[in-house]
Amino acid sequence: MLQAILDMLYPPRCPVCEDIVIPKDRKICLPCEKKLQLICEPRCKKCSKPVEDDQAEYCADCRRKDYHFEYGYALWLYDSTMKRSISNFKYGYKKEYAKYYIQEIVKNYGKTILKMDPDIIVPVPIHKSKYRERGYNQAEILAKGIGKELKIPVLSNLIIRNKRTLPQKQLSDKERLRNLQEAFEFNKDLADKYPRSLSRLLLVDDIYTTGSTIEACTNVLKNNGIKQVYFITLCIGKGF
Repeated sequence: MLQAILDMLYPPRCPVCEDIVIPKDRKICLPCEKKLQLICEPRCKKCSKPVEDDQAEYCADCRRKDYHFEYGYALWLYDSTMKRSISNFKYGYKKEYAKYYIQEIVKNYGKTILKMDPDIIVPVPIHKSKYRERGYNQAEILAKGIGKELKIPVLSNLIIRNKRTLPQKQLSDKERLRNLQEAFEFNKDLADKYPRSLSRLLLVDDIYTTGSTIEACTNVLKNNGIKQVYFITLCIGKGF
C-alpha cells in the first residue's frame, strides 16, 4: 500500500525521456527501451567492447594493452541516449533510474555473475568531495542493488579514492592512466575485519571507456592479495 501511495505521489519516470512511465508496472517507456543498444556478439572477450570482426577475440584496445583484470561485461553501448540517462543519474539526482539499470543487469548477466562466483561486490569509489556534492556514489547504488538481487555481499569502502583527479573525459588514453595512479587506496583495516577470506571480487561502475579506472582499481586489489578481479558496467564506449 505504501508503494502504491508513493507511486501516486511520485510516479516512476523513464530513465531516457523522463516522462511518467506507462503502464505503471514498467520502469522505462517501451519506445525508449528500443533505443538502447544492448552489447551483443561479437564482443571483446576481455572488456566486452563490440568488435566488427566476428573472428577477433579481442578489441584493438585489449590487444595492445596488458590489463590485469580477468574480464568483464557491459550492458549497453555508451551512445547519446545513455550519455544523457547516466548524466541525469549521476549529476541530476535521479537515483531512481538505478531500479531499471539493476533490473537489466541482473536479467542479462545475473547468471554470468554467479558463475564468476565473487566473494564480494565492490563499487568503484568516488572522492569524498564529489560524494558531498552529489550525496551518493552511483556505482555504490548499482553494486548494492546487484548484491541484494544475487545475494552477494557488498563492501563499499574496500577501495578508497584518496585523490581528486582531473575529469577523465578531458584526457588522452595515456593521461587517464597516469591521472589515476595513486588515486586509489586499499582499505586493509576493513579487509582484515571481514569474516571471510577474499580471493575473487566483482567491480561495479557506470561507464567503461578506456579501462583506466577499472585497471587502476584492479592493480590496487591485486597488490593486496586479491587473486581475481572481474567487472560489470552499465555502458562501454566503442571508439577506444
